[in-house]
Amino acid sequence: MPQLEFHDWAPQLVWLAISFVTLYFIMARVALPRIGTVIEERRDRIAADLDSAEQLKKETEEAIAAYEQALADARAKAHTIAQETRDKLKEEVEAERTDVEAEINKKTAQAEARIQASKTTALSQINDVAAETAEAIVKELIGGRVTKAELNAAMRKTQAS
Repeated sequence: MPQLEFHDWAPQLVWLAISFVTLYFIMARVALPRIGTVIEERRDRIAADLDSAEQLKKETEEAIAAYEQALADARAKAHTIAQETRDKLKEEVEAERTDVEAEINKKTAQAEARIQASKTTALSQINDVAAETAEAIVKELIGGRVTKAELNAAMRKTQAS
């Protein structure tokens, strides 16, 4: 094996040094700068993507906050509208109730007036009926006739006591 021959080691070491130095300079001057550029570009792209993601996250949070605010405003407006509707309906019902009560009071007053008129008529006629009844009773019991003046005097006397 030629690698194990001692007299061949010196040229092999020289060629090893030349190859190493050549490869080192090629790597240092060509390959490593390209690799460094690629790594730097990737780092920049990743940083840009992270910044973009952070910006999108902020925009999303702002959109969510605006949505929640709009939703809260809509709920408050709906509550206000519902309360106004309830109040309006309550006022309408109260007005209608007042109208119905007024109508009932009017009809009650009319009915009471009719009852009073009927009562007055009945009371005025009761004296006539009582007089006729008393006349019929006297006629049956005594067999005689009683004058109207005597009947009226007797009835006034009975009503006074």
